[in-house]
Amino acid sequence: MALNRRTFLGRSAAAGAGAAIAGGVAATPAEAHGHGHGRPPKRYSFTVMGTTDLHGNVFNWDYFTDKEFDDKNHNDVGLAKISTLVAQVREEKGRRNTLLIDAGDTIQGTQLSYYYAKVDPITARRGPVHPMAQAMNAIGYDAAALGNHEFNYGIPVLRKFQEQCDFPLLGANALDAKTLRPAFPPYSMHRLCTPHGRDVRVAVLGLTNPGIAIWDKANVSGKMVFPGLEEQAAKWVPKLRSMGADVVIVSAHSGSSGTSSYGDQLPYVENAAGLVAEQVPGIDAILVGHAHTEIAEYVVTNKQTGKQVVLSEPLKWGQRLTLFDFDLVWERGRWSVAKVGATVLNSNTAEEDPAITRLLVDEHQKVVTYVNQVIGTSTAAMSTAEAPWKDEPIIDLISHVQVETVKAALAGGQYAALPVLSQASCFSRTAAIPSGQVTIKDAAGLYPFENTLEARLMTGAQLKDYLEYSARYYVQTPAGGPVDTAKLTNAENIPDYNYDALYGVSYEIDIAKPVGSRIAKLSYDGKPVDPAAQFVLAVNNYRASGGGAFPHVTKAQQLWSNSEEIRNTIIQWVQAKGTVDPAAFASVGWMLTRDGAPVF
Repeated sequence: MALNRRTFLGRSAAAGAGAAIAGGVAATPAEAHGHGHGRPPKRYSFTVMGTTDLHGNVFNWDYFTDKEFDDKNHNDVGLAKISTLVAQVREEKGRRNTLLIDAGDTIQGTQLSYYYAKVDPITARRGPVHPMAQAMNAIGYDAAALGNHEFNYGIPVLRKFQEQCDFPLLGANALDAKTLRPAFPPYSMHRLCTPHGRDVRVAVLGLTNPGIAIWDKANVSGKMVFPGLEEQAAKWVPKLRSMGADVVIVSAHSGSSGTSSYGDQLPYVENAAGLVAEQVPGIDAILVGHAHTEIAEYVVTNKQTGKQVVLSEPLKWGQRLTLFDFDLVWERGRWSVAKVGATVLNSNTAEEDPAITRLLVDEHQKVVTYVNQVIGTSTAAMSTAEAPWKDEPIIDLISHVQVETVKAALAGGQYAALPVLSQASCFSRTAAIPSGQVTIKDAAGLYPFENTLEARLMTGAQLKDYLEYSARYYVQTPAGGPVDTAKLTNAENIPDYNYDALYGVSYEIDIAKPVGSRIAKLSYDGKPVDPAAQFVLAVNNYRASGGGAFPHVTKAQQLWSNSEEIRNTIIQWVQAKGTVDPAAFASVGWMLTRDGAPVF
């Protein structure tokens, strides 16, 4: 798949020449003089605003429930609310004294973003402009780093999105696989006009996640490579300083913890933002992304210089806006950073910007209509209400789709003859498939997360360990007494999404037994599972990459992976089948027992 060389060369040349000027009106540089005895130093302050992990959220709307977004903390989401906060900051600070950047994962995550990648794709001839590009252009973003989910829909969709953005998409460690040159602009340079004659030059270096090579292997293999963040930051930060950057900000689609969730498959750290701050001199601040956590301000001391670097990660989906406040002082003929601080603003304090909602009301309504589209029928109603303690058909549906998908992917290959099992969790206790007509919204509601599917090679012994670990979810309950389901689950505060049931084998979970010795009668095809036997496990990428810390799976051999979201695979399966009949896939493969007697 050929890269868009025109776009790459044009944008890279602009970036390389330091010509990607944004964020203010550039004045003619005039040499400001240092202060003499008794004269106060010249100072200048400006603010860099940051978002990350927007994941296709423009409106404060949940397309999977078809109603206004809300969570237990009453967070709001979307660029329409971010736009209001940005306008408030620009009004307070002065438009010319601000920049607005993003740390990636922009074009995937909601049915709004899916619709314009797959249903009415932006890549079509005379296709639409992506809603995220329209919104971010209207708000006035100055730069954005690439996230790993930018690659989910393939390079052509990403390149088209890049063309539609009025700001650069940055990725210093996204390299052309053949030339090892940047496939995207590594950085952008911005001039801020000061009252003191000499502009402030602010460099934004974009870094993305090396896990792209694993998670989107099908889309990037042979086309792009993704070396480590520390390595590329060490290469580019000195260049930016030599080009005259007074301030260097890194926008990194990488968490701050210094950990990796994909084992030793790559020699690079997934969550490397803190390591970049610690190891690479010359950085003033880092906008952190990828980890979906909120870090208002986190200070890291650089090992070489002793200088403090300020990190901040605003909460995902446009729930928060980071503010980096910089205070500069003119000394020895140049601007230097005297102080940096970071705070976050909460988008639930703001109304949606009517300019943004008006801009995209047609696109929004198209997607609302789309999610309410009937895609099939169900012969029976199914619910997750009791799925945390019973093997329910609705969870079997998820696993059945995953098994069929993996079997089709492995057909004709080396592992085609192996049994395929599947893991699935109860993500929501209120999800349901009605009897009768089934809509896209119904099917998507089973899987509210952006997980994708892969296949891992596991042994019988490893599966037993996996199930024992999963069974920690149940509170130890002695035989004989009553069972209160309200107190049975979520032991050790384990969330529902970190309890897995396996489909394709049968087993009992004895909740009277202590953790580690609860799994009994584990069998496949009516026979006890051989500890040495090999199985293929259809597993979501969150689990396979370490989410929930389940044993063995992260180091198990990956046989196949897919960039399609599981929820969209379920939708497509229902569309293809036309009828959902639990009799075709549901079975009681597992049950809770106490000393061998069924609990329910």
